[in-house]
Amino acid sequence: MKILFQGDSITDAGRDRDNFHDLGYGYPKYAAELIKKNYPDIEFEFIDLGISGHQTKDLLARLESDFIDIQPDIVSILIGINDVWHHAAERDWIPGEVFEERYRTILTAIKERTNAKIMMLEPFQGPVEDKEIFRIDLNPKIDIIRKLAREFADVYVPLDGLLASKFIKENHRDYLYDGVHPANGQNSPSTKGAEYIGSVYAEYIKEIIDEIK
Repeated sequence: MKILFQGDSITDAGRDRDNFHDLGYGYPKYAAELIKKNYPDIEFEFIDLGISGHQTKDLLARLESDFIDIQPDIVSILIGINDVWHHAAERDWIPGEVFEERYRTILTAIKERTNAKIMMLEPFQGPVEDKEIFRIDLNPKIDIIRKLAREFADVYVPLDGLLASKFIKENHRDYLYDGVHPANGQNSPSTKGAEYIGSVYAEYIKEIIDEIK
């Protein structure tokens, strides 16, 4: 069973880009470990093609080579924070309809040109002062992603909400060292953020694996 992780730096997480089976230091590493443990009788191929700094426009540009040509059984997508972050300084936010069209084009191609099940993960942000401005644009884009998920996703992972729940009683910087990137042992001593997201991923993907195994 071929599982493809797609996204930005949160999915990239220091992986060796010369080896797409290398899962880096982030949530894909921990998710893969748990998935293999949960399904010892299934042979998995895990592929990580997340690229740091990428936005929806970049995923769209590599749609053929990094989605369609891979022909995964399951593809997960975590994208959107850079569509916000890269426009925060000037507040020249990407219009919602443009963001939706880009993401929709990717999802439509996956549906029409592969047999992959789709797992969508929503972007997230911790309550850090220097990034509070992101919420102006991030919340509407999460709403768009949720709308698309209702149309295209086989499973949806509400990470922004799940992490917000965590942060009621726990220190958000233990999970997101800069408010966006999960603590994964590469850029911070803790691995708490990557491990938590990996555990959530492994739990949510069970529905799909159980359906197709």
